[in-house]
Amino acid sequence: MAGTMFTRCVSRTLLSGVRVRGAQRYYWTTLRRTTALTVNGGRAALLLGLPALSCLAYGAYHRVQSSAVVHALEKEEVLEQADYLYSCAETEKLYQLLLQYKDSDNAEFLWRLARASRDLSVLPDKTAEQKKQLMFEAFEYAKKALEKDDNCFAAHKWYAVCLSDVGDYEGVKVKIGNSYIIREHLERAIELNPKDATSLHILGYWCFAFAELPWYQRKVAAVIFSTPPDSTYDEALEFFLKAEEVDPNFYSKNLLMLGKTYMAKKDDVNALLWLTKAKDYPAHTLEDKEVHKEAVDLLKKLR
Repeated sequence: MAGTMFTRCVSRTLLSGVRVRGAQRYYWTTLRRTTALTVNGGRAALLLGLPALSCLAYGAYHRVQSSAVVHALEKEEVLEQADYLYSCAETEKLYQLLLQYKDSDNAEFLWRLARASRDLSVLPDKTAEQKKQLMFEAFEYAKKALEKDDNCFAAHKWYAVCLSDVGDYEGVKVKIGNSYIIREHLERAIELNPKDATSLHILGYWCFAFAELPWYQRKVAAVIFSTPPDSTYDEALEFFLKAEEVDPNFYSKNLLMLGKTYMAKKDDVNALLWLTKAKDYPAHTLEDKEVHKEAVDLLKKLR
């Protein structure tokens, strides 16, 4: 029984509980979001107030569609178009665009292709076999992106996420072992880009999940590994707060996790503050609605 419970907890722990498409957010270096984004559950940005960008990306899209020689486009145009399609939740079009660059030596194309493959895998119309194939495909692209540029923070982030995904198919022992590697790559991503809120959030979630393991599940883990993964609520809190500091209100789940972490620390005042923020977060996506419901339920326990 304990072993079964631990296996379930590990499956939740290694990033599978994080809606990474929502938490990850789009990766643009020159633009700030104007509306919230999530796709795993269905969020899209209209890029209100940015007509010049919309026209430019729209034009680039038609040039790609009308030409068999995609490589004629400048790298920057293709990447800009890819980011635009990502923001609009055009997952299939994004995947097909980037698939033409699967043999590229450029990490910027490859980590985006890893992300697109993973996003495609979680769409509801995919069979279990298609999902598995796309998950492993995404991992290979992320691994290749790292090989091409070890200093690319997004490559490290997506390698961590995809490694967790493929671990679901390789057994609990492998998944636990991968947890050390996952953390290393998330820490490297943060080292390379301390302002990336989603890397901070995911690492905070990693810490929270291991911090909440009950003693009997820790004993099961110790049987498998002499020094199983471990963390504390204080460590999780540090990452969640840092994520909020670098990008306030960027993600409803981060607000919720702050509330849950303070609850775990018996700090009802701060738990009330953050859970209320999570409850009041505009529910643009299915995930936001789920966060709202959980926040409401948790608030009832505090009052």
